[in-house]
Amino acid sequence: MTPQSDSAALAVAGHFAGACADIVGTSVRSVILHGSLAGGDFRPGRSDIDLLIVVEGGLPDAQVDALENLVRRADLGGASGIDLHVVAADVAGAPTRMPPMELHIGRYDGSSVGVEVESRVAAAPDLPAELSMARAAGRALIGAQPHDVIAPVRADWIRERGRHWLKIWRCHTDDTEDAVHMVLTACRIWRFAVDGVHSPKSEAARWALNQDPSLTAVGQALHQYTVDPAAPIGEAGIAHLLDTVLRETASPSSPVSGGRSPSTR
Repeated sequence: MTPQSDSAALAVAGHFAGACADIVGTSVRSVILHGSLAGGDFRPGRSDIDLLIVVEGGLPDAQVDALENLVRRADLGGASGIDLHVVAADVAGAPTRMPPMELHIGRYDGSSVGVEVESRVAAAPDLPAELSMARAAGRALIGAQPHDVIAPVRADWIRERGRHWLKIWRCHTDDTEDAVHMVLTACRIWRFAVDGVHSPKSEAARWALNQDPSLTAVGQALHQYTVDPAAPIGEAGIAHLLDTVLRETASPSSPVSGGRSPSTR
């Protein structure tokens, strides 16, 4: 990341947040930027723009369609995609283990996924982690600050959901397209379970290597993420990392999360 790329991505995020707010109108409570761009770990061509919109009430069909069209047509600048979540204010203010979600639109340029849309999801098990990360390290681009609209989330819910994904990934260590995501997110899951901190990807990887320098996949993923997108990540190393994190995250974590922001490098 350079100051120029960071500034350009922030400008794109700000413009996009304003366009979202124009669509949703007066029901917007907050548009929160979180993820790598908010945490100082943005990598042009590798990182998404992560936005969480908190609204009063629900989204009419016309607004859902307009937001999807906006995401599909948006100029991403140097970002690799957009990850947009919309949640009702009462849900953000009192998170549950399986909260409802108004809308998720993910656009992942250059991947096999393309664009995915989920609307009016009755139970979204990954949303608590999203809320917790936005509360801990997000910044409001429009409206109220994260701590004013998102209540603390139970850390054991986040740990359990992280372990769910670790077990799934353990069966897909040959997925070269998703390897860097699996490895770096596993590091983030591990650090959160131990320290209660939501870390940027690069910081979490360095933390994991400090815990166990033998984790070759972590060094390889960090190199691919920060230096060479074509660098390989060994399948055996991925399996070793996932087994390590599953073992190290087996004990319960603290009751709530979101009170501390991760430091960045």
